[in-house]
Amino acid sequence: MNPLLVTATAERTGKTAITVALARIAADRGRSVGYMKPKGTRLQSVVGKTLDEDPMLARAVLGTDAEMHEMEPVVYSPTFIEGAIRGREDSTELRDRIREAYDGLADGTDRMFIEGGGNVHTGGVVGLTDPEVAELLDADVVLVAEYTEPGDIDDVIAAIEDVGDRLAGVVFNRVDDATYDAVEADVVPYLSTRDVPVLGILPVAPELTGVTVTELASELGADTLVEGNQDVLVQRFAVGAMGAEAALRHFRRSRDTAVITGGDRSDIATAAIEANSVRCLVLTGGHQPSGSVLGKAEESDTPVLSVPGDTLTTIDRAEAIISGGRTQDEETVAVVRDLLETHADVDALLGAGSED
Repeated sequence: MNPLLVTATAERTGKTAITVALARIAADRGRSVGYMKPKGTRLQSVVGKTLDEDPMLARAVLGTDAEMHEMEPVVYSPTFIEGAIRGREDSTELRDRIREAYDGLADGTDRMFIEGGGNVHTGGVVGLTDPEVAELLDADVVLVAEYTEPGDIDDVIAAIEDVGDRLAGVVFNRVDDATYDAVEADVVPYLSTRDVPVLGILPVAPELTGVTVTELASELGADTLVEGNQDVLVQRFAVGAMGAEAALRHFRRSRDTAVITGGDRSDIATAAIEANSVRCLVLTGGHQPSGSVLGKAEESDTPVLSVPGDTLTTIDRAEAIISGGRTQDEETVAVVRDLLETHADVDALLGAGSED
């Protein structure tokens, strides 16, 4: 049976959880499965090594003892990309490395599940986009996409054209109530006219929305000025760019909010801390807030984070993090598995890439 590569139109679309959940379903149906992510993109430092979190999650969920350097043969870090731009990486050697790792992992398995990079185009600098990896490993491809507005279809069509004949189908993920009917009634028939099957429409799972303060701080690369309660869930953000009185009224109407404002806006910071609905304060520009602000934050157990970037950049980053949902873990995979079994054609997904 041919391998299945899961790619996505954009980062943080739930690709990891879908890939690992499909592999777990296949394993529970009696198949011997393997997993790899040829280009490690979700990186963290572990015991002095830079590793991708996704293969570590797959290893835990699937119970495999595969070596990390096989599951993640290319560490696609900013340093790697800079080296590739300067001509220090050999595309042929990288392809051979991925192929060798794949062959070792695939040996003795019934099915390999391959997770793509950040998005369908990741890896282009070394000729290893997801479609190019699919060609290298003779894999069929499932495309994961989100759909929040009609304009999103352009990204879906562009990715479909990039993947080409290896496309097995599309899975729409995190589709909210406002657009679910439109996807079913309009998008699915439209894609059908292009001979593209939609193999699943997964709704938003409320239990997977938002991120903890700990996760937000990690993703932003923030310094923690006041620890506070790091486990509370942040589901939205607000920008502190108004007067203090208006800000306080606004923050009190919000729920589970992270307030982003300049580190020199002590008035806004104080209003955010006094509003019981604000879960954390993100100060931009690298400014050190006053002792009064930090003291009030400690008294109210409100975490205070500091980032060196400007407010606009931080807003864009926070929006992507929060909309992307909680960090992938075994509970996330279990929830996504349930969604797949309820809202997707799992038989077709697991049959994709099979040899006739």
